[in-house]
Amino acid sequence: MNIPVKALCIATCMTVSGISLGAQTLTIATVNNSDMIRMQKLAKTFESEHPDIKLNWVVLEENVLRQRLTTDIATQGGQFDVLTIGMYEAALWGAKGWLEPMNDLPASYALDDVFPAVREGLSVNGTLYALPFYAESSMTYYRTDLFKDAGLSMPDHPTWEQIAQFAKVLNKPEQEQYGLCLRGKAGWGENITVITTLANAFGARWFNEQWQPEFNGPEWKNALNFYVNTLKESGPPGATSNGFNENLALFNSGKCAIWVDASVAGSFVTDKSQSKVADHVGFAFAPHQVTDKGSAWQYSWSLAVPATSKAKDAAKTFSTWATSKEYSALVAEKDGIANVPPGTRASTYSDAYLAAAPFAKVTLESLKVANPKDPTLKPVPYVGIQLVTIPEFQAVGTQVGKLFSAALIGQTSVDQALAAAQQTTEREMKRAGYPK
Repeated sequence: MNIPVKALCIATCMTVSGISLGAQTLTIATVNNSDMIRMQKLAKTFESEHPDIKLNWVVLEENVLRQRLTTDIATQGGQFDVLTIGMYEAALWGAKGWLEPMNDLPASYALDDVFPAVREGLSVNGTLYALPFYAESSMTYYRTDLFKDAGLSMPDHPTWEQIAQFAKVLNKPEQEQYGLCLRGKAGWGENITVITTLANAFGARWFNEQWQPEFNGPEWKNALNFYVNTLKESGPPGATSNGFNENLALFNSGKCAIWVDASVAGSFVTDKSQSKVADHVGFAFAPHQVTDKGSAWQYSWSLAVPATSKAKDAAKTFSTWATSKEYSALVAEKDGIANVPPGTRASTYSDAYLAAAPFAKVTLESLKVANPKDPTLKPVPYVGIQLVTIPEFQAVGTQVGKLFSAALIGQTSVDQALAAAQQTTEREMKRAGYPK
């Protein structure tokens, strides 16, 4: 059979590029954590069920992902069809009309099964703008074997002062065993996430009711001094390079006695295929201090469709699949029930899941009490526990994160870092016209 050269070339080019005739290609931007890497792997099932949809993945480190997505959506660049975002972006970008509403979901999606607080956090005026892949709070992970050998006992609800005392006892740098691992990498979604919840526990707040920053107050001074001094005394070297993934690797390799971070890590630290200490991990609530308010965060990595996508229907189809009960069942079948994306659906918390996931109860209870509308000991004009849901926070939070990181490595003192944070934040808020 004679095939015209031009037609043969087109067919060959299509095959080489991996695009089937008539297929739509979705470009999906996501973060490089274990749950999202699993989603990428299991998405081959989606592609086999939807041969008319091809998936192109852009997997990025957390800070880089946020920068890329913010730039693209603000400039209406249209590079992506599915965005992995949090509650912060869903609220702000949804209000601006930059995201497609997640309306008309199929009945099988069972939206009522999604926890109300998670739905509300991804909605604006009752309209849902993103579908939750997983939701998390924060918790305390600790090595039960090391605690037992040292004659220590971790309370269910530890204080930060207790954490510091335990860390000092268990810090043995000569053995590459460090008392406490916390995020030190600068970024509003990295070190600021942990430091803000720690500061909340010490009674601090980002702004008073007149939108004036409060870094010059005693609460922030106590909190940041505690953070810097404790990590200097009992933390690993190079802490300013450590975000979530780096501390997870340290903990799983047996180098952290205590780690305070996202509750989603529960399935990672108990997975024997990636954790050397899987049989020796205990779980406690995030530390409090002078108050419980805002001591544990609320967050959700979620999938959203930008208004600029040229393949909105296909993008919604994928986002619906990846956040569905069916996807959870697929994870349970392939990788075990303990690895089901946590924190989003009531149906996830079956007796079988609770039995397989020793961290599940702490996660669930933490998410139940986290209240972004009442996040601090003193009243505040903003919504958000570990962040402030205003457009200016991304820039301000990143700048403050750099200042606090500099204090951690001794480039500046705590007092100097707080004074600079106060000055920077006052300037940016005044420029933005607050109070509004």
